[in-house]
Amino acid sequence: MTAADIIAEIEPLGTEGYRRVIRNHGVVDPVFGVKVEELKKIQKRIKKDYKLALDLFETGIYDAQYLAALISDDAKMSKADLNRWQEIANCTAINVTSVAWVAAESKYGLELALEWIGSRNESIAAGGWATLSGLVSIKNDSELDLDGLKSLLERVQKTIHQQPNRVRQSMNGFVIAVGSYVAPLTEVALEIGSKIGPVSVDVGNTSCKVPYSPEYIDKVRKRGSIGKKRATVKC
Repeated sequence: MTAADIIAEIEPLGTEGYRRVIRNHGVVDPVFGVKVEELKKIQKRIKKDYKLALDLFETGIYDAQYLAALISDDAKMSKADLNRWQEIANCTAINVTSVAWVAAESKYGLELALEWIGSRNESIAAGGWATLSGLVSIKNDSELDLDGLKSLLERVQKTIHQQPNRVRQSMNGFVIAVGSYVAPLTEVALEIGSKIGPVSVDVGNTSCKVPYSPEYIDKVRKRGSIGKKRATVKC
């Protein structure tokens, strides 16, 4: 099966209603408007295919790039592959989901995330912070550099309000992720979140709300889920 075969299969599945929804979230043409549940049916059939994922991502089509992440063989992804994906992502929504997911589950997640968060490109920097959030959600605490994460939290505290829109949103998500998934740093994340205060993000023509990190982490704690890792960041 080729990328062209997949495109021919998914294009008719798109709807104008869903295109309107995701365009409000910053998705740009080319986009078909295929719902995620339809893409997951194809993922279930294909499972993993490194080359097909690369070819799909190269199309620049939003739906194809989303599917590419779902079927990517992350262990085979090179640094060049991941950097290429960051550069040609259809929109920031792809940088912080598809690219970040695959990077977090690759061999180069931490290395590349630390590079990306320093980028002057808003989408790439946001993708870097999202990658870090993904990493802490799936890796055992014993595999994490806790001192390094604490330093990153302090970096967020000092700089978040001066960052571009989507970077602020992604940084806020990182504080929540550390507080929720890394039990030894939950109190640190709560303290940092309180010092940061509410984070203002322009979410465009959507009803999305930016969570206040201490409140979100406290909800996770109340339901007894602090430190519970995920099997995968992909969804």
